[in-house]
Amino acid sequence: MHKDMTAELAETIAFDDFLKVDIRVGTIIEVQDFPKARKPSYILRIDFGEVLGIRKSSAQITKHYTPETLVGRQVMAVVNFPPRQIGPVMSEVLTLGFPDEAGEVVLASVDKPVANGVRLF
Repeated sequence: MHKDMTAELAETIAFDDFLKVDIRVGTIIEVQDFPKARKPSYILRIDFGEVLGIRKSSAQITKHYTPETLVGRQVMAVVNFPPRQIGPVMSEVLTLGFPDEAGEVVLASVDKPVANGVRLF
């Protein structure tokens, strides 16, 4: 069983601190296998609309998702972290998810379609 990630709450922050984290929704437009990753992963190309454009993300989501089930899916991502080099890939956004009982990622997403690039509030 996966360690309970809700056992301890993070420290209290001010609302202004929350506003510093820019979480937006985008649509996955392309998925590639990422065989050079240490853990099974995909490279996602996510469309965040006109302002942000298309960004890449490396995501360890192979347990619950296939490329066919990901293309066209809207996901949430932090878009204002600095890019991070993951092996030969520059990951430009952090795709968000939650651990299931086994610690495998379940993507955070919206339950109705919204415009790409819309910010979480």
